[in-house]
Amino acid sequence: MGTEISARSFTGADRRQFRHKVRECMSALERMLRDGAFADAYSSPEPQLGMEIEFNLVQDDMAPAMSNLEVLQAIDDHAVFQTELGQFNVEMNVEPGPLSGDATIEIEDSLRQSLRRADERMHLFDAQLVMIGMLPTLELDHLGRDRITANPRYEALNEQIFAARGEDIELDLDGVPLPGTDEVEHLRADTNSVVPEAACTSLQLHLRVAPEDFAPHWNAAQCLAGVQVALAANSPFLAGKALWHESRIPLFAQATDTRPLELKNQGVRPRVWFGERWIESPIDLFEENSRYFTALLPEITDADPAAELDAGLIPQLRELQMHNGTIYRWNRPVYDISDGQAHLRIENRVLPAGPTVLDTMANAAFYYGLLRALVEDDDPLWRRMTFDAAEENLIIGAKFGLESRLYWPKLGWVGADELVLRRLLPLADRGLESFGLSARARDRYLGIIEGRCSNRQTGAAWQREHVARREAAGEDRRTALSGMLRDYVAAMTDGRPVHEWVV
Repeated sequence: MGTEISARSFTGADRRQFRHKVRECMSALERMLRDGAFADAYSSPEPQLGMEIEFNLVQDDMAPAMSNLEVLQAIDDHAVFQTELGQFNVEMNVEPGPLSGDATIEIEDSLRQSLRRADERMHLFDAQLVMIGMLPTLELDHLGRDRITANPRYEALNEQIFAARGEDIELDLDGVPLPGTDEVEHLRADTNSVVPEAACTSLQLHLRVAPEDFAPHWNAAQCLAGVQVALAANSPFLAGKALWHESRIPLFAQATDTRPLELKNQGVRPRVWFGERWIESPIDLFEENSRYFTALLPEITDADPAAELDAGLIPQLRELQMHNGTIYRWNRPVYDISDGQAHLRIENRVLPAGPTVLDTMANAAFYYGLLRALVEDDDPLWRRMTFDAAEENLIIGAKFGLESRLYWPKLGWVGADELVLRRLLPLADRGLESFGLSARARDRYLGIIEGRCSNRQTGAAWQREHVARREAAGEDRRTALSGMLRDYVAAMTDGRPVHEWVV
C-alpha cells in the first residue's frame, strides 16, 4: 500500500526542503553502512520469505466489484488485508517465514486458510477475490478517477503524477495474436487518472539481504526477471483486447509515466524502471533514485537522521522511504525497520498474482532458489550477460510468455521452457537445498514449475486458448471473457496448479 501521508498539496518550498531531507537521509544511510549498523539484522541463520499478494474483486457476474472498503470491513483483518489504489483491489500481506524445512508448506496452508476465511466473510457484498495479473472484464470505464480508493496517498499520487506530466496519459499497447488467428489487436486510449495502474495486480517477493551481499543479489534478480515473467505470465486481456501474455509490464510503465513525449525524446528516465547498469553497492540504487527523479509526495518530517544516529537511535529515514516508494523499479531496494533493527531488502515486483495458491508458492520457491544458486556461483551470471540483454529478456518474456526465446550465456537464444527445464530447475533445487528447504517442499514446488514448462501452459496461455475456443464457437469477445473468467475462478478455487487446468 505504501507509506501513508497527510497532505493533499505541496509547494515549491516543500519540494526543495524534501530534496534536502532526502540528501540528509542518504548521508545517514551511507554512515550506517560504513559503521556496520545493519549487522544485528542479519544475525539470524534463517533467511525469511516475505510476500505481498494483490487481488482483484469480482461480482457474481464476473464484473469488477468496486467495494474494497466494504470488503475489508467485512474481512476485519487489517494486519493481513489492506487497501490498494483501485476500488476493485485489495492487498494481502503474508506473514514472513523461514526458507527451511517444511516451513513453506506451512506458509502455503496458512495462506489458503486466510483466503478461505476472507472469502466466507465477503460474499454478503457480492464480491470474491481473484488471483490474476489483470482482470479480463475490466473496461476503460472502470479506470476513471472516480474509481480511486478514498485514501489521501492515492489521491495525492494521482494529482502529482498529472501535475508533473501536464497532460493526459496515453495508453498504447499492441497485442499478440490469439491461437488460431493472425490478428494483432491494439489498445489505444487517453486516461486522466492512474487507475490503469490498479489493473496490474502482482505478487511481490521480499528478501532481506546483508549490505555486502546486496549487489550480487540485486544483479542476479535482474538477470532472472525475463525468465520469471515468461514462466508465470497471467495478464493477457484488458478492455476487451488480447495484448501481451504479461501485459502488466507495459501497462504499469505507461500508467505511471510522468514524462510527456518531449521528455521521453530527451532520454529522461521513466519511474517504472528496469535500471541501466549492474551495481556494486545498494547505495548505487538509492543514489540514482535521489538524483534522477523528482519528488511526487514531498511530505516532510522534523526528524534529523544525523542527530538520531549520534544519539544511538535508528533513524526512520522517512523521506528516503517515501521517495523510494514512488520509483517503481522491477527489483526495488528497500530500507526498513523491523523489531527494532534496520535492514535492507530486495522487493521483486515482476510477477503477476495467481493463478492459484500452489502456483504462487511455486513461483516464489523458483525465484528464491534460483537467486541463491546464482549468487553462490563462482562465475556470476551478470558478468557474462550484458545489462541490456537482461532488460530485453524481460520485454520478450512479457510479450510471449513460455513461447519466448530468451538469451542466456553459453546457450545463446533458447526457448524459455527449454531453458528452465534444462538449466534452471536444477539450479533452483540446489539453491533451495542451500537455504535448507526440505526435499519434500522442493519437489512439491519445483514439480509445479516442471509441469508448467512441459505442458507450456501458464495462466496467460490458458486464458488465451480458452477465449479463442469460445470465440470459435460463436461467442463475442465480452461474453467469452466473462465465461473464461468464471471458469478461471472455479479452477482457482479448486486449487489444482494451472498446468493441469483443462481448456
